[in-house]
Amino acid sequence: MFRSSSCHTIDDKGRLIIPARFRKVLKAEDDYGIVVSSKDGCIFAFTFSEWKAIEDRLKTVKTAAMQRFKRFFLGNACPLTCDKQDRVLIPQNLRTYAGIDKEVVLVGVLDRFEIWAKDKWEQEQKKMEQELEREDVREEIASIGL
Repeated sequence: MFRSSSCHTIDDKGRLIIPARFRKVLKAEDDYGIVVSSKDGCIFAFTFSEWKAIEDRLKTVKTAAMQRFKRFFLGNACPLTCDKQDRVLIPQNLRTYAGIDKEVVLVGVLDRFEIWAKDKWEQEQKKMEQELEREDVREEIASIGL
């Protein structure tokens, strides 16, 4: 599982070094790499096996809205293999979508990690802080024992 967050930089060619704690998860797979796609203003990164499970679930959706989502999410998906320096090359279209230039934050979200432009991540953090003040949000979190 992917946990924690950390700040990183993407080099001029668009390469990102995978942090050691995420590498452990990725190296447990048959293939050392990730599948990335765009969602929620950032880049979602999945192991190859998790991506296969997502594709299997997406095969079953039939509504028009979900068909459009499939086009967007699968159409922007890209498998990336890690090189010998444990880097992946993030495609330019995904970097543009996420507003990524140099500084990024990698955020572990259990079944995936997300790659955020640092400034967008800071905005996301502020939104969550505001949401935590809402009673319904606090109750929902408390319902799982937190």
